[in-house]
Amino acid sequence: MSPETGRAEAKSASPAESGPRKLLLDLYARMLLCRRFEEAAAKAYAQGKIGGFCHLYIGQEAVAVGAIATLGPDDRVVCTYRDHAHFLARGGDPKAAMAELLGRRAGCSSGLGGSMHMFDPARGFLGGWAIVGSHVPVGVGTAFAAKYREEKRVSLVFFGEGATAQGAFHEGMALAQLWKLPVVFVCENNHYAMGTPMEKEVPVEDLTNIALSYEMARDRLPETQDVLAVFEHIERAVERARRGEGPTFIECVTYRYRGHSMTDPAKYRTKEEVEEWKAKDSIPLARARLLSLGVAEGDLAAIDLAVEKKIEEAVLFAESEPEPSWEDATRNVYA
Repeated sequence: MSPETGRAEAKSASPAESGPRKLLLDLYARMLLCRRFEEAAAKAYAQGKIGGFCHLYIGQEAVAVGAIATLGPDDRVVCTYRDHAHFLARGGDPKAAMAELLGRRAGCSSGLGGSMHMFDPARGFLGGWAIVGSHVPVGVGTAFAAKYREEKRVSLVFFGEGATAQGAFHEGMALAQLWKLPVVFVCENNHYAMGTPMEKEVPVEDLTNIALSYEMARDRLPETQDVLAVFEHIERAVERARRGEGPTFIECVTYRYRGHSMTDPAKYRTKEEVEEWKAKDSIPLARARLLSLGVAEGDLAAIDLAVEKKIEEAVLFAESEPEPSWEDATRNVYA
């Protein structure tokens, strides 16, 4: 069923249907980079090197990596405060990301934004927004700019299921469909808005029903552990937007293994529930598929070592860089 007429659901693909081996290798390496970065961030936070809030993305890597891999260099990405993996998936420098977490001047936001405000305008990565749902109109605005200037750019807007209750989200959806803007709305449904389970938060299980109110194209992935399935579904929506056929709302059902933030013990979930999702982890799944496609164990081990080295270098770099000065604190303040 096409997104234009209804909802398409992800299906398991056999190795022969999995697409180019090169693509899966790249997606695997990017997911692993995101996972190892978040693990290093968790360690640094526990050591007191990171202050404030820190929201980890562990468990959801297939969504950001699979979706962002569909974009071209001129496209735009706008996301929530759980933004580390999106920044890295868009090609952001792990050193700049870790330096930002540690509040160092070499950070991607000059050490002034922290965990929730990562930016890389040169790569079309426009944040990192802390207020739930507030960034949806921003992403729609980037899509409006592309259409107004007659540019073939597409915007990906990521948000959690909790944002669908915000007025700004609905304003963005309405304008996007009214003006047929080149934007793809990616709802990362990880089942919990902070500690509130989805069934106590929204009255429907299938969030793509929201798109019906706007007569907007919709799509749904009931499981997103298969990074290639994410890539294929988002790619269809991105190309549809690029052809001028308007926006698509896509629900990606996923799961975070950690609490809402580093300070959240997540006692509102059972261990059995968490372990059930961990058993379907996207990274081991991609690794197993690569082996079935003939990739040598040694080649995958080389990727693992290269990623670990990148993360080690990022941590050492961040720890060695200076903190922002008092002058830096007022540099971008208007008054």
